[in-house]
Amino acid sequence: MPLESTLFVKNRKKLIKLLQPNSIALIHSNDEMPRNGDQYFPFRQNSDLFYLTGIDQEKTILTLCPNHPDKSLREILFIIESNEKIATWEGHKYTIEEAQKASGIETVKFISSFDSVFRELALKADNIYINLSENPKFKPEVKSADERFITTLENEFPAHDFLRLAPLLKILRLIKEPEEIKLMQNACDITEKAFHRIMHFVKPGVTEYQVEAELTHEFLWNKANGHAYPPIVASGKNACVLHYTENNSKCKDGDLLLMDFGAEYANYAADCSRTIPVNGKFTPRQKDCYEAVLRVMKKAIGWLTPGTTINRVNERVENLLQEEHIRLGLYSKKDVENQDPKNPLVKKYYPHGTCHFIGLDVHDVGERTVTLEEGMILTCEPGIYIPEENIGVRIEDDIIVAHKPVNLMGNIPKEVDEIEKIMANK
Repeated sequence: MPLESTLFVKNRKKLIKLLQPNSIALIHSNDEMPRNGDQYFPFRQNSDLFYLTGIDQEKTILTLCPNHPDKSLREILFIIESNEKIATWEGHKYTIEEAQKASGIETVKFISSFDSVFRELALKADNIYINLSENPKFKPEVKSADERFITTLENEFPAHDFLRLAPLLKILRLIKEPEEIKLMQNACDITEKAFHRIMHFVKPGVTEYQVEAELTHEFLWNKANGHAYPPIVASGKNACVLHYTENNSKCKDGDLLLMDFGAEYANYAADCSRTIPVNGKFTPRQKDCYEAVLRVMKKAIGWLTPGTTINRVNERVENLLQEEHIRLGLYSKKDVENQDPKNPLVKKYYPHGTCHFIGLDVHDVGERTVTLEEGMILTCEPGIYIPEENIGVRIEDDIIVAHKPVNLMGNIPKEVDEIEKIMANK
């Protein structure tokens, strides 16, 4: 659906306030990534560029030069100039008028003019902000357009000061505007529809890839972009593999099915995990493990309030899960007393963390040490994994940080009785 440009105008104004005087900032779109032959992978926009412009198209550049004496050059959007051949083979591209309306940027130029215009902008500035990926856990081998452009900057503007744009955008993207929350709620609502579809579909003998197909159908049927990330559809022992994505096994009678899935709507992600019995009925042991996770989750959601950090929430969750593990007979209090402090027993059955930020990216900007503030959105996803019993349970919702946290997935069933009742009414 078309988005109002007011969100992107607001986002740019917030960023401009953080720039040093007499600066220029630029952001390139993502590249089209070659697949094989003459094919590209489906295009996904650079989240930072989308956040500032709403433009969902390749070969796009944004420049911000707020102190330029010519007001018409303070915000410029550069886009592809289409022609009859491009329109015939690739489809419609933004016109200048459409790009103006989508972004709220008055000055829109074709990308063929970028080199000459950028030189004029840069010579009126002292600082150049460069937008690089600064994810501490992820460094792709393929360089982005922004990374490649550094060579040009170093060669042509060696006397300028180069500054980092990523820390500023991280500050801004952490707290969601009301418009963003609405888009994420839409993504969560579509995800809810998909889960209901799955509960009516799953039975012994179906395959994990058929479950994935049902999820995909519901997402696309409801105008989602598709999956926000490769879905995990893991039955039986597969559920104990945290990033299992093969999704090629048969769902067996008596097994649990753990699904980690979420729709992407207008480039905003949902991230949901649910665990259901393949035959529609939890065994007593499965129910005991499931309700242990659910108890911990309900308490953890209440801890996602301003002033804490993900690290503190993780610590509290691990303490609760340790108690549940002992109650479930996975180890004893004496075992805990004698454990290696560097390798605590709780991590054997719960090897991941409880929360991550979510927004334009499913693992959105922000570290575990960030002090939580109102308007941030995080997942909450405790779990228990017991490979020797073919039991893997994870339950995950998306939560708005507030003094009374708001659950964007509060309507997606997760109580044992509710799940069993829905699955019985196929």
